[in-house]
Amino acid sequence: MLVGAPLTVIALRLAFFPVLPLPTPVCHDEFSYLLAGDTFAHGRLANPPHPMWLYLDTFHVLQHPTYASIFPPGQGAALAVGEILGHPWIGVLLSMALMTAALTWMLQGWFPPRWVLLGVVLFTFRIVIFSYWMESYWGGAVAATGGALVLGSLPRIFKHQRVRDALLMGLGACIMANSRPYEGFLFSLPVGVFVIAWLFSSGSPAFKVTGPRVLLPLACTVGLTLAFVGYYNWRVTGNALSLPHAFYDTQYINYKVLRWEKLNPPLHYANPQFELYFNAWLRGPHKWGARQVFSTFAQFFLGSVLCVPFVVTLPWMVRDRKFRFPLVLLACSLGGSLLVAVVSLPHHEAPMAATFSVLIVQAMRHLRRWKIKGRPVGIFLTRLAVILVLARIGLYVVRPPSLVEASGPQYEKLVTQLNAMPNDQLVVVRYAPDHPPFIDWVYNKADVDHAKVVWAREIAGVDMKPLFEYFRGRTVRVLEPDKQPLEFKPYSPLSPAEAALKH
Repeated sequence: MLVGAPLTVIALRLAFFPVLPLPTPVCHDEFSYLLAGDTFAHGRLANPPHPMWLYLDTFHVLQHPTYASIFPPGQGAALAVGEILGHPWIGVLLSMALMTAALTWMLQGWFPPRWVLLGVVLFTFRIVIFSYWMESYWGGAVAATGGALVLGSLPRIFKHQRVRDALLMGLGACIMANSRPYEGFLFSLPVGVFVIAWLFSSGSPAFKVTGPRVLLPLACTVGLTLAFVGYYNWRVTGNALSLPHAFYDTQYINYKVLRWEKLNPPLHYANPQFELYFNAWLRGPHKWGARQVFSTFAQFFLGSVLCVPFVVTLPWMVRDRKFRFPLVLLACSLGGSLLVAVVSLPHHEAPMAATFSVLIVQAMRHLRRWKIKGRPVGIFLTRLAVILVLARIGLYVVRPPSLVEASGPQYEKLVTQLNAMPNDQLVVVRYAPDHPPFIDWVYNKADVDHAKVVWAREIAGVDMKPLFEYFRGRTVRVLEPDKQPLEFKPYSPLSPAEAALKH
């Protein structure tokens, strides 16, 4: 099953290629992750700052002291593998398959084989095949793999005290630290407390057993993880204790991270798109309460069909001594997501995929035992739930989902058009004053100077001559994404009246 489950994921997704081709990146985060993947694929952790960074500046990308993605390196590493193999999305597909293998292994530590199979089937058709984790470059699978390794190691350590299980738990924590550090910490902290409590309990083996078999491997992996995180931070930000995302926030956002923190005065930018995004939208009244957070995660990880057995059997699961800890783990992760000042999305809380998988299988086990007047209605209900989950295949065949905004295919089409042109290109993007802050066009490769196409933004009141002089020899075109149809035109400077309006 450990081999068959991930291979099935790959085969199923490739079978849907006629209706779901390669996904197109759309949002800021995706392009930042793709920059990380391109950087790693070139054998670097970060790139030197570019002399023309002011014109190339974009969202969620550091320009100083290095040119690099602000996100942890986990998802970028997966995309780098894909890029080396031919396309970054191959890394997405392989990471989803690896996540499925890790979740299968995790469930094998908690349940008998037939229930493991049920959990793999439900999870595959609920999240793996038809979700934005598979159809974007946002990530999710990498951190979920880490969560599965940690939660799957827990019962094995208690039962066998094997070195390999402790190493796998440490590896899972390392993966989360390098993909979703905050959420991974919230996930790993209760596990660590639980393991320590077990070590000092009367039911734990002697320290001469648990010391070399459990504590030492865990300590080694945690130490190596901290060393790598510090080294990566140093290479990107110049400070081993400064995470790239936090460093970026101080440069660009000056924004509170936790809900109770004081809102700092806004920063101001030469770039009007940054003003609109950081000072209008990001500071706007869009915070989610507990109800929105819980409903968002429940809809993604369980869906309408699996929410019913989960909620209905929750009282029985609370009374299951073995499954109280996964419930505590879920509560800690959900509670931690409420502390964050900005909206939390399912891929942010990807480690919770492991917890939801364990709990939904246990919920189905309780549901199956239900009887009404001696009739085993629970068997029918569990089978019905599986059938309804599998029915999603038919829905996707009849009506393929629209998982990307219109700007994504347009961007990809124009990039293909530019790559087919004979000369190297410099595209100056000219935005309208009311351009939507979520859609940007200025994204570049890790090696900007040797890229076929360089994208730059026009900033009202800023002289463009240094940019043109630096990239002399390239064909300069202008793109106005707020005008239809989208087309490239020879560059001509703004008139004084147009510049005043945009400024």
